[in-house]
Amino acid sequence: MGLMFKDETYRGDFTFYNSPEAIRHFPFPFHEDKYMYAVNIEPHTPGPKGSAYEFPIDIDEHYVSDMRDRALVLQEDPLRCQSLPHMITAEWDLVELLMTSMSDAYPEHFTLKRNGDAWHWINRPMGIENEFTFGDTSTLPYPPMEYITRQCQGDFCLLDQRDGDLWMDSGMVTSQADWSLDFDIGMSFKEWHAPVPLAHEIGVFDRALKFLLAMQIGRPVRRLNWTMTINPRLDTSPENYHKWGTDRTTVTPENVGDKVHLRVELQALWRLPRSNAIVFSIRGYLIKMRELVTIPKWGRRMPRVLKTLPPELAAYKGLTRYQDMTIDWLAKYDDGAPTSPGCFPD
Repeated sequence: MGLMFKDETYRGDFTFYNSPEAIRHFPFPFHEDKYMYAVNIEPHTPGPKGSAYEFPIDIDEHYVSDMRDRALVLQEDPLRCQSLPHMITAEWDLVELLMTSMSDAYPEHFTLKRNGDAWHWINRPMGIENEFTFGDTSTLPYPPMEYITRQCQGDFCLLDQRDGDLWMDSGMVTSQADWSLDFDIGMSFKEWHAPVPLAHEIGVFDRALKFLLAMQIGRPVRRLNWTMTINPRLDTSPENYHKWGTDRTTVTPENVGDKVHLRVELQALWRLPRSNAIVFSIRGYLIKMRELVTIPKWGRRMPRVLKTLPPELAAYKGLTRYQDMTIDWLAKYDDGAPTSPGCFPD
């Protein structure tokens, strides 16, 4: 695959950008010219070559920079990684899932050798190599979930299933879109989704929970979620609102193309074999408007979606202040031509 990892920042001078390959790789979330909240769950099966769906765990050109940003967040706030004691088996399940997925898909970058419980892990991009005993926490430099999620793009929540519900009892969450693991830890499925508007009224979460409780091992699923972010900032947590909240006031008609980013989460869920827990991965992608419009279909569709967005959703996603400016900036890329169905570029 020949991935080239970039040296870039998600804070301070914000040097993050997408190469042309990364733009085409981006999981654009709108399959038609309008948007309404829906469960939109599908099997997490291999997608087109070069897409974000090609492999179960997606590693891209931003990998090394993402991991460096995660380390900075954890240094400032260790509570972004928490796990209740009864989740230790699920933590080891996650180690197996991520190590096997990464080494199978990207063998030039990651190697896993297993001899019974004696495991040998090599992460070349980050210069990490460890021999450890699977199931023995004393043989790793960090607890199992923290160890492997310090080396894998995206946030991860481990959901315990009991009493006919799912409970967020473990997680590594350093790049979230305005929610807090520290606040949500130990909550039930509907409790942590409580802030989402409109979806409760139309029964989205009732259906989603029923579906997830019936998930089977070996049949992962995925969905896309999206919001918009000012500046390419991965960490837009409530804890750091004082650092990013004022960003929304800095958008002008002149800088929309570079400041306003579409932020998409590729959310995937797996049933774990030993613990029967569910891992919920939230892989975040960022693309500025100036990059997005290099794909003509997306440049046409994006302003149409923003124009038809229900006001409650626009407010929930925090884009009301700059929604009209963004639509106006994008208008010159919408020639009125019809767009083809689906999310992929033409």
